[in-house]
Amino acid sequence: MEVPTSLAHRLLTSPLLLLASTCGILLLYVLTAIIYRLALHPLASYPGPLLARTTDIYMALYAYRGSRHLEFARLHAVYGPIVRTGPNSLSVNSATALKTIYGFRANVRKARFYEAFPANKKTTNVHSSIDKVAHARKRRVMSHAFSDSAIKSLEKYILANVRTACRLLGEGESGGEGVDEKGWGRQWNVANWCNWVVFDIMGDLVFGKAFGMLESPVNRFAVELVGNAAHRHLICGTHLTIHNWHLDKILFRKIAAQRGQYMQYSKAQAMERTKMGMDVDRKDFFYHLLNAKDPETGKGFSMDELWGESNLLIIAGSDTTSTAMAGTFFYLAHNAAAMQKLCKEIREAFSDVEEIVSGPKLSSCSYLKACIDESMRMTPPVAGVLPREVLAGGIDVDGHHIPAGIDVGVPHYAIHHNPDYYPRPFDYVPERWLADPAVNPLHAKLVEAHSAFCPFSIGPRGCIGKGLAYAELTVTIARVLFLFDLRIAPGTTLGAGSKDLEAGRTRVAEYQIEDRFASMKDGPTLQFRKR
Repeated sequence: MEVPTSLAHRLLTSPLLLLASTCGILLLYVLTAIIYRLALHPLASYPGPLLARTTDIYMALYAYRGSRHLEFARLHAVYGPIVRTGPNSLSVNSATALKTIYGFRANVRKARFYEAFPANKKTTNVHSSIDKVAHARKRRVMSHAFSDSAIKSLEKYILANVRTACRLLGEGESGGEGVDEKGWGRQWNVANWCNWVVFDIMGDLVFGKAFGMLESPVNRFAVELVGNAAHRHLICGTHLTIHNWHLDKILFRKIAAQRGQYMQYSKAQAMERTKMGMDVDRKDFFYHLLNAKDPETGKGFSMDELWGESNLLIIAGSDTTSTAMAGTFFYLAHNAAAMQKLCKEIREAFSDVEEIVSGPKLSSCSYLKACIDESMRMTPPVAGVLPREVLAGGIDVDGHHIPAGIDVGVPHYAIHHNPDYYPRPFDYVPERWLADPAVNPLHAKLVEAHSAFCPFSIGPRGCIGKGLAYAELTVTIARVLFLFDLRIAPGTTLGAGSKDLEAGRTRVAEYQIEDRFASMKDGPTLQFRKR
């Protein structure tokens, strides 16, 4: 019998030949993709690191390390205002790009990056909705819960948690330890304190009860779960192959597992709150979400959507606000003149701590808002980029025509440190936000500073919870500074300052965070003394 000797037969019958041919085909594909992306792709002429121009692995590695925001800033410092940060991605560091890309008439939609941010297996939420029509519907329904009147009606829950938080500062972390001979209490990791107070507030506002993190360690594990859930989304969104093939369960098992644990935890909380129904005596967020109807369609949220939105509210409303709060305490502790000026403003405006509530008097404390805004400029809670996909017809950004299908964005940390808008970009200068040129040494750049300021993003996809965040920040910080003096705990340092750290992390006067889409942080370590 004649033995077949064709190449096809040999390939099929020889494992080694089959493996070799498969590797050869894969190598040919990779080489072809590299050549196309470097020489023939629509973005081939834009500068950027070689690896970033050929694969999304480059930025995914920084996403995993928590320093993506620092890398965006470094790339712009090296390559200029427009940088290719992925095979199909551009980062632009300008205020004009900010308005062009995120404005109300922008010819873009949320990028596929957000496919890695599902609310749950059955639906998206107002944050992860890529479809403009679906997002507009969700936002209309959500707007009821975030109106000024709704937030004002919820302030009693905010104040109750802030009172508890301030009481603990006076007592010490364990609740029983005394103070030293000068009245200073025990040391506090302020990042933890801020996490607990904000999570307790959001638990009260979303699920009808505080998580109790301030007074008990039982639920504090949820802080890490939330951080890892956001981290998983960032890594997988930066390199969607990881999300689509569920590779995170292999590559980042702990992060993936804790994301799953958080989803179950938030679902249990949502189900528990649903049982309370529409209690008219408690018009929290869930009340509004249960009761709200889209004025155009008459439809409200399904149960899956309720879970999805409440899941988002905890992640988006806790990590971000607590980072802004901890950052403000960090910068005040590091800048004595600013802290003295702010304490003077608050203590002269109010005669009793219970006067410190949302309203005209608190709003008139212009230096308080300036300190908060300068903290969010220096350390934006969402420090990276919010990518947008260009739609058919393209978009013109700073004189560059960007074709359809390209992802573009403005990285918050990078633009907030752009000296074109912020002279002395690494100095904490709250006065830069004041309208009076007599007290603002950088008044000539005030308009430019506002044009590039985007801690809550801008446009139709800007943060719906901006008003709530400012209410929590102003009330909490004002009450703490009315009741207490604060200082850096003896023997501790504020910043890293080590030469062994990666670029961007050696500035001791800068509050360092991990960019996990939202932020993870540690410190400062402070002591408080009752006035």
